[in-house]
Amino acid sequence: MFVKQLSVFIENREGRLEQVTDVIREENINILSLSMADTTEYGMLRMVVSDPERAKDALRAKGFSAMLTDVLAVKLEDKVGALHKMTHILCSQGLNIEYMYALASANRRAMIVKASDGEAAGKAVMEGGMELYSNEEMCQ
Repeated sequence: MFVKQLSVFIENREGRLEQVTDVIREENINILSLSMADTTEYGMLRMVVSDPERAKDALRAKGFSAMLTDVLAVKLEDKVGALHKMTHILCSQGLNIEYMYALASANRRAMIVKASDGEAAGKAVMEGGMELYSNEEMCQ
């Protein structure tokens, strides 16, 4: 049900993002989706990648603070109201969306979601008639 998200804490200074992407490139790992939020001193880079464990290990070996988090990859149809359907399902169950970001490629369209209760959110989404990508599907 869950997809492994790679989170990397990086200093908010020139060149740090490039260093992270270089480590991932050197490991021949594909970045499928990402979100970056920053403060004046630090940034949080969240990514769905083709090999999350190897990416985490490679980044840690280069001195980066990296961790894996379970998130949902909710499949979305390309039509009006698809995102609202998902948010309505979660809201109706009293679940909070902590953050989310889009994943879009030629063969995948999804919303990456971190909810207050991941298990309950995954169950609610599926019972509401929506589908989830598995970690295995994302890593193919």
